[in-house]
Amino acid sequence: MIKFTAALLGAAVFAVASVPAMAQSADTQPVATAAEKLRVAMIDPDQAALSALVADSLSYGHSGGRLDTKASFIGDLLDKKSDFVSITITDQTVSLSGDVAVVRHTLSGDTLDSGKPGTVLLKVLQVWQKQGGNWRLLARQAVKA
Repeated sequence: MIKFTAALLGAAVFAVASVPAMAQSADTQPVATAAEKLRVAMIDPDQAALSALVADSLSYGHSGGRLDTKASFIGDLLDKKSDFVSITITDQTVSLSGDVAVVRHTLSGDTLDSGKPGTVLLKVLQVWQKQGGNWRLLARQAVKA
């Protein structure tokens, strides 16, 4: 009887512990989708797509300490001053607190900034905010991995 009770208790704990994780995954999926759209838009920049994904008050911190606004972030991508040939995202986590989401991941990529080939390996923190029913990047900070 003790073994059965222990097994039943273990199954119940597992079931209860699994419910929030599954619910959180469903809740965080729209943020993960927005982050993926941003990744794609950074490789193949499009003014409208980037504008829709980025908050007007964007604070975009680079690993070297430079800060971008929405206008300079999008402008540098469109002008190929910041040119991503490829971006791979790994180890991504998403957590929610009301209308704010925190995304952390590792970004590795190939660049061709102003025509100069390079590679990047960064740890990135993104802060997303739900604005007008859509998730928009509010802040981003990268450090070299």
